[in-house]
Amino acid sequence: MTLDKQKKKELAAAYATSFRPMGVYQIRNTKNGKLYVDGTMDLEGARNRLEFFKQTNMNTIPELRQDWAACGADAFVFEELDRIKPREETLNDPSGLSACKEDVQALLELWLEKLQPYGERGYNKPKRKA
Repeated sequence: MTLDKQKKKELAAAYATSFRPMGVYQIRNTKNGKLYVDGTMDLEGARNRLEFFKQTNMNTIPELRQDWAACGADAFVFEELDRIKPREETLNDPSGLSACKEDVQALLELWLEKLQPYGERGYNKPKRKA
């Protein structure tokens, strides 16, 4: 099945302006319970990235490398913690993504405070105090 050029352009434009599920996720080591918590503008992309890392036994997340080598790729699982619904006013305005990025960052800060994935509990590095 081939798509004509106009249809491809329409699909690409629709994808570029669509809002993907965004929010906060954790990658949990099932062997030792340690967590890596992060926020993203594309939860499905983050999930797919981890699956790709597992299939290729590659890992570009520096915080996980040591345990990845010791425990193996299959010890790590992706878990969605929280999802952000875009504000109504940003749905048709891609420039509204900056407001969504701020929301993701704020939500990430809340989850980091709640889970404290630092030191023996996780892979995140605590923020330096100003």
